[in-house]
Amino acid sequence: MSWWSLSGHRALVTGANTGIGQAIAISLAQAGAEVICAGRSTSAETVQKIRDAGGTAREIHLDLADPMAARDVFSGAGIDILVNNAGIIRRADSLDYTEADWDAVMDINTKALFFTAQAFAREILAQEGGRGGKIINIASLLAFQGGIRVPAYTASKHAVAGLTKLLANEWASRGINVNAIAPGYIATNNTQALREDPERTRQILERIPAARWGRPEDIGATAAFLASEGAAYIHGAVISVDGGWMAR
Repeated sequence: MSWWSLSGHRALVTGANTGIGQAIAISLAQAGAEVICAGRSTSAETVQKIRDAGGTAREIHLDLADPMAARDVFSGAGIDILVNNAGIIRRADSLDYTEADWDAVMDINTKALFFTAQAFAREILAQEGGRGGKIINIASLLAFQGGIRVPAYTASKHAVAGLTKLLANEWASRGINVNAIAPGYIATNNTQALREDPERTRQILERIPAARWGRPEDIGATAAFLASEGAAYIHGAVISVDGGWMAR
């Protein structure tokens, strides 16, 4: 058996309709996993890309604006890989930031992530003699830095890093790996405005030792590794995939 093969595994990826989530779903499928693409908008494009490449995928509707939306998703579903990718960002000066924006960001980025992981772990741990499971949370460089004009997002991603470590402490000995990926500046629709600003693009690239924007596939490949047996002894890690940004 290959250390890196995900054949025979079933994964759920939240926010799989576009960008990083789509790349993660495709990468897991390329490694052999059956992938369930979850989101509040359709993931039909992602599913089709996977099927066109010979993989197996389907989509489900999951609106994590309700933090408990996934509570019944895992029961009897045979899912042993969970990627908590869904997230939102709201920008405003801290003096002007509203409670509604704070709650919306924290509900999806932190509360839903925790309760989705809880529902997954309850199902995995109820299986006597099972093979365990893998949880991969998507954090951010703002799990380490403060940022500007994104108070709830920064707080939520610091929380994702902390929860990743806490859940690893509780579940590592019970067969569940919990880790996180902190993406750097990735070329997706979410960063299009930045990439179209010549001055900001210059500033960003000057800081990145790799001298390029990341690709969604860079995150997808890391997720596939963390989901594999090759990462069996990695617990509670928050891995920066940032072209060296944090090292500069």
